[in-house]
Amino acid sequence: MRTQPQDIIAKLEADNSKLAKQAIIREAVDENLTEFFDGLRMALDMLYTFGVKQVPVKEESGGQGLPWQAFVYVAEKLHSRELTGHAARDAIQLAMDTATQEQWNGYYRRILIKDLRCGMSEKTVNKVCKAAKREDLGIPIFSCQLAHDAANHEKKMKGKKLLDVKLDGVRMLAIVNPNGTAETFSRNGKEFTNFPKLISQFEEYALGIDEPIVFDGEVMSGSFQDLMKQVHRKDNAQTDDARFCVFDMIPLKDFLQGKYEVPQQQRADLLAQTLERAYSKGMLANVEQIEYEEVDLDTEEGQTTFANINRAALEQGLEGIMVKDPDAIYECKRSHAWLKMKPFIELTLTIVGAEEGTGKNLGKLGAFVFEGVDDGKNIRVNVGGGYSDKQREDYWKYKDEAMGLLGEVRADAVTQNQDGSYSLRFPRFKTFRGFVPGEKL
Repeated sequence: MRTQPQDIIAKLEADNSKLAKQAIIREAVDENLTEFFDGLRMALDMLYTFGVKQVPVKEESGGQGLPWQAFVYVAEKLHSRELTGHAARDAIQLAMDTATQEQWNGYYRRILIKDLRCGMSEKTVNKVCKAAKREDLGIPIFSCQLAHDAANHEKKMKGKKLLDVKLDGVRMLAIVNPNGTAETFSRNGKEFTNFPKLISQFEEYALGIDEPIVFDGEVMSGSFQDLMKQVHRKDNAQTDDARFCVFDMIPLKDFLQGKYEVPQQQRADLLAQTLERAYSKGMLANVEQIEYEEVDLDTEEGQTTFANINRAALEQGLEGIMVKDPDAIYECKRSHAWLKMKPFIELTLTIVGAEEGTGKNLGKLGAFVFEGVDDGKNIRVNVGGGYSDKQREDYWKYKDEAMGLLGEVRADAVTQNQDGSYSLRFPRFKTFRGFVPGEKL
């Protein structure tokens, strides 16, 4: 007799050991319980949703038992939104009445609420399936493109780039289907249901499209703190003022495959054209494209534009600047095609001291001490970052000659100390500004 899925879930729930859970799943693989893994996929695949908020618990025993294919029929109708509202409620009630109490509470209901409640993730399932060479039983992993920190990849900050601002919002992906449905998700695949106005606008727009589309961007509201409160509220969320600031658009089929082999510049142009057509029809009023600048960082003009955008980001209190490769494809992973950089200030200050390093930097430069006046503020700061190992050796050897030289220092912001003096937050040495004391080139 084949093992029943609800019995496997009960075993997983009863044992907290990761190795034990993997062994239980491996037994299901070896038994080839495809209906069990089909259920796991429905529950753990973030994009497979049912559009229902309340699924009742079966309080009383009884029910002749609901065959797996009968449950699948109802689940797929819910997933495709062929069953909604009262029709969905009635179909769920009938399925519950037919199922046994163990079937419903232990398996079918947990699939519909997308919570198996047995301490197991899709990563665990996929690890076991891969080891058993049964990747066909695995669970799709929800992922989107993420950026690297530009501070760790300064050599990539060159050539032609697209610059836009990193907003202080919540990353969101809207999946829009030609059948007139739309769903919104976090970057980790958690479904957002608290943006009904945005969802209804996408549902209206969806009726005119030919294929499912993923819009990638940031949802914004009055303030980040207020937005986070509304995102996670279960009832009465106040999100009518929410704006969806989009920076990319990918066909769903390509998103599910993990990459969209269309260059960034072309995707940006397609997004602009798509939104322009929607606006002309009075649609997507709360959706907008994040503006970007095309620059060549190898030119003086490009560097000036970058400096202006950085200055504007500082003045507006924005979270950062996104630097994107115009020729790169979209990949559902962390990619060097996108670099994020915090807005920064650059000050020219005078070297007034040098401190020896410790540990691996013993006998080398640990930090230069800089002083100077910027915007009427007297600044004194120890700058211990931004030097290569070779520079630390050379600068310590010639530290006396460095006194009085001007240096460019990059930092996140000017800070005030308790005694009223000023320093810098996260200062980094950039370069000398001259060859003799006081010289500024």
